[in-house]
Amino acid sequence: MPHFPAPLESRLPNVGTTIFTVMSRLAQECGAINLSQGYPDFNAEDVLFERVAHWMRAGHNQYAPMAGVAPLREAIAGKVAALYGTEYHAEAEVTVTAGATQALFTAVAALVHPGDEVIVFEPVYDSYAPAIELQGGRVVRMQLAAPDYRPDWGAVAEAITPRTRMIMINSPHNPTAMVWTAGDMARLAALTHGTGIVIVSDEVYEHIVFDGRRHESCARHPELAARSLIVSSFGKTYHITGWKVGYVVGPRELMAEFRKVHQFNVFTVNTPVQLALADYMADAARHERLAAFYEAKRDFFREALAGSRFELLPSSGTYFQLARFGAISDEPDTAFVQRLTRDTGVAAIPVSAFFADGRDERVIRFCFAKSEATLAAACERLRQV
Repeated sequence: MPHFPAPLESRLPNVGTTIFTVMSRLAQECGAINLSQGYPDFNAEDVLFERVAHWMRAGHNQYAPMAGVAPLREAIAGKVAALYGTEYHAEAEVTVTAGATQALFTAVAALVHPGDEVIVFEPVYDSYAPAIELQGGRVVRMQLAAPDYRPDWGAVAEAITPRTRMIMINSPHNPTAMVWTAGDMARLAALTHGTGIVIVSDEVYEHIVFDGRRHESCARHPELAARSLIVSSFGKTYHITGWKVGYVVGPRELMAEFRKVHQFNVFTVNTPVQLALADYMADAARHERLAAFYEAKRDFFREALAGSRFELLPSSGTYFQLARFGAISDEPDTAFVQRLTRDTGVAAIPVSAFFADGRDERVIRFCFAKSEATLAAACERLRQV
């Protein structure tokens, strides 16, 4: 086994293997039902696979244009305009990416300079802070507290300084399943008015909102649309997380900077898959019915856990459900989910993993993007805890 022959100074000394990898590996080792990592255990429609095969056989297997194939960018621009009322120029203001995580990293790499401050809201998805730190930026964390996880806009106002370059937001929010309101977006617009602050808006769960709520995209608000790079995910919308295809929309001034980095860290994205997605998007019902699809799964999961000792927190969007376990154990959440995986056979994610300081509110996250058979089997085990 070879060994590197000199000292190595890590650029991310505090980063290890993600909690998602750790818990999925443990679930596999224990033969547990995996409600930890956020991906479905069911397939997309066959017609999508057939369209990929069609474009492969038609010879579209070489590089796509750097920003994405024109039919897909036009379909994205059309969808955004129909939903949120803002028209993005498909040629200059829409870019197809290798998943949403790459899009988020590229946005930070393109716009954050050494010494810049970037505000994030934690519990925060684990890719944000490393992207900022790799650019020499400073992460400024605004904490969202259980059980409602609402932003404290007074605290955000105090955190903004002349060094604030970017605010990264995520709604519907992973891991809390909280959805920002129109009032939240108005406060964000007011706080950034007249500044050069860029918003990076992670909207990968844009089509998964429940109980009649409306997704408040930055694209819906002209003040925010003018300063935002908005990220979304075909993986989340069409049950194809392993394909790793997403997109970004934003004003051409920001997109020009984004593409300078994108062309060198990815260059371009799978050609036949892009063409197939463009075809698939022609039927808007495929994303319009997603909220009802997942709301039914949320309700099934919550009802199946009604007899358990878990305290279920509100789930307003995404395909996640948070639960307190204080009535069951006073263990740290990481120890609890490991024992739950080994002894009960159900894997979950400890929410402390989304806090830089490991803040532990005895809350764990379940993913209900699973078949009803999987959810029923998991809940039967969880009711015994």
